[in-house]
Amino acid sequence: MEEIGKERLPYHIAIIMDGNGRWAKKKLLNRISGHMKGVDAVREVVTACRELGVKILTLYAFSVENWKRPKDEIAALMGLLKEYLLKEGEEMVRNNIRLRAIGRVEDLPADTQKTLRETMEKTKACNGMTLNLALSYGGRSEILQAVHKILGDCQKGLLKPEEITFQRFSQYLWTQGLPDPDLLIRTSGEFRISNFLLWQIAYTELYVTDTLWPDFDREELLKAIADYQLRERRFGMTSEQLNGREK
Repeated sequence: MEEIGKERLPYHIAIIMDGNGRWAKKKLLNRISGHMKGVDAVREVVTACRELGVKILTLYAFSVENWKRPKDEIAALMGLLKEYLLKEGEEMVRNNIRLRAIGRVEDLPADTQKTLRETMEKTKACNGMTLNLALSYGGRSEILQAVHKILGDCQKGLLKPEEITFQRFSQYLWTQGLPDPDLLIRTSGEFRISNFLLWQIAYTELYVTDTLWPDFDREELLKAIADYQLRERRFGMTSEQLNGREK
């Protein structure tokens, strides 16, 4: 098992959960079986993050581009999401986990939306950890809707152009109130961001593993965190500046 230091634990981990379909193909199963196994991986990773002390976990559960998939697969994914929320809602409360969602939630089927909102309401007082699901999410869509809102507030006289700072802009994003991810994990070996958290990951550490998402477990999570802890996060500065050696 990988050794990690609690003093340098990433506060916010984001994950692009990729590889359900390839996992199923390797097992000679249909894609839905891969997604079902992927839900098990979600449960294990959420539990591991809570036990380790990670405060925020953001999972890329369904992108805006995923609506292009076959209708039966979309229906199965929405059904799995609803089933997960119904099964895990009380567990989240017991474990002090707050559920949030980012993205165009209004695009989801009405019954899935209802279950999602009920679970978020049920867990809103929880403050041990935040589970943030990206649903019908796209980074470009997020930035564009923020621009529209800012323009609207400027037209209403609520905001002046010179008041639009990086911090102010962030307040118009779906991730309002959440710090940027410290670590972004992508499974299945693909070296793409896939339109995920484009604004927020400007200085996020990236970790890519060949492990397919259904096989991603606690041990794989610990490997990613251990790798993260070996890195020096400079945010544009020099090592000497960070270590206080440069005058």
